[in-house]
Amino acid sequence: LYYQPRVAAATGRITGVEALLRWEHPEWGLVEPARFIPALEETGLIVQVGAWVLAEACRQTMAWENAGLAPLHVSVNLSSRQFRSDTLASAVSSSLQASGLPAARLEVELTESLLMDNTDQAMEVMGRLKAIGVAISIDDFGTGYSSLGYLKRFPIDSLKVDRSFVRDLSTSRKDAAIIEAICALAKSLGIGLVAEGVEEQYQAEFLRARYCTELQGYLFGRPVPPEELGRLLQRAAPP
Repeated sequence: LYYQPRVAAATGRITGVEALLRWEHPEWGLVEPARFIPALEETGLIVQVGAWVLAEACRQTMAWENAGLAPLHVSVNLSSRQFRSDTLASAVSSSLQASGLPAARLEVELTESLLMDNTDQAMEVMGRLKAIGVAISIDDFGTGYSSLGYLKRFPIDSLKVDRSFVRDLSTSRKDAAIIEAICALAKSLGIGLVAEGVEEQYQAEFLRARYCTELQGYLFGRPVPPEELGRLLQRAAPP
């Protein structure tokens, strides 16, 4: 697992991390998830791997805290097969129990398409997750079905603005208008808003001025191994 920091938009302080799966291949080097996740999905191994990701992300987050660093929340992406697995709730519960991480500090990220494939099943699974106490975020918001109906139907805690809208903020009036609309929507609903792919100071300032609650991107840190992220947290800690 690699970890990318998320910062509070208002203060710039690191408040959480996203856990990102990587594959260190002996010949190909570091392999991005897009190249191997489909194989894990097809074989069904994604359920086992996903359970390990949950357990390790929770363990590592508490390990940083036990080392004297500030408490963080951690977000983990769920695949479609993992989301529909009968073992998801037990995997989440056991990961929290084994690590000691409070449930409220674990966030699971779901895609729009995953929710809309079978809304009744999605509602049931999300209900079980909320009963445990974890937060639920919609990843890549604006690029999938974008059916606003699910925002009132599902127990969603935050939206994650896709990087494709953030990338051209300084040059595209349309992207700027879309983000302003998403920010207004999230504020009206009283849910959090996270922007990913923030690479320029202008983007951060634009988002900070429009309700965005958290920022994530190369401007604040790339995905790195846990040891490197720990050093970053130490340097960023207040004196």
